[in-house]
Amino acid sequence: MPDTPAAAPPVEAIDRALVLLETLASAGPGGLTLADLAAGTGLNKTTAHRALAALRHRGFADQDPSSGTYALGAAAVGLGDAFLREDNLPGLLHPALLALSRAAGELVHLGVLVGTSIVYLDKVEPERSVRVVSAIGRRNPAVTTALGRALLAARGVDRDAFGAYAVGHESVAERAWSEVRGARARGYAVEDRENEPDIACVAVALVRAGTPVAAVSVTAPAARMGDERAAELFAEMSRVLPPLLPAGVALAG
Repeated sequence: MPDTPAAAPPVEAIDRALVLLETLASAGPGGLTLADLAAGTGLNKTTAHRALAALRHRGFADQDPSSGTYALGAAAVGLGDAFLREDNLPGLLHPALLALSRAAGELVHLGVLVGTSIVYLDKVEPERSVRVVSAIGRRNPAVTTALGRALLAARGVDRDAFGAYAVGHESVAERAWSEVRGARARGYAVEDRENEPDIACVAVALVRAGTPVAAVSVTAPAARMGDERAAELFAEMSRVLPPLLPAGVALAG
């Protein structure tokens, strides 16, 4: 059986530092004064100041020399980046993918943008099989996939920059650019039989601190993926995914 949580933290000094870190993270880039931090955490100023000095020493907190306010430091941000790096994403997001596949009854993929390609990091098969040539580690052009279009839209790629992604795919460049613009407007991207015959996808981008980190797609036979079904799947993604995403990660838009 798991241990019963202790009434008091095992190491109070560490707990104080963690409480201050959480408070600084919630405050955002504007930071907080020592008085505000003490009031917000219930610590006295002397105790808070000592803990903040330790956090500053390790780079987990910064202090503005002119205003004296404290903000989250680069080391703390680096921890978040390491936690959400690509090799951690499949484990962190798999429960959300599983729930989405069950809710939609369709195949679900997780992908990231690497150069001009989408790399598949995870997939969840539905009970009813969908014949798709996809595998973890497989690459597809970003411009021809819903995953890639969702990420390009979330990145705010303009028409000139888009050209670099379309090299070698000039015959579909205009259609792909139109789909990226459409994704930016409606919140989700689509593809329709552009990578595999009779297969269509809907995808949404995931962001952290406003930066796209990955995308999730629902894949189904094109015969059951019209405009209405695509909109329904987007609504399902918007309902199922947010509560299951890691802290700090959200749907784009």
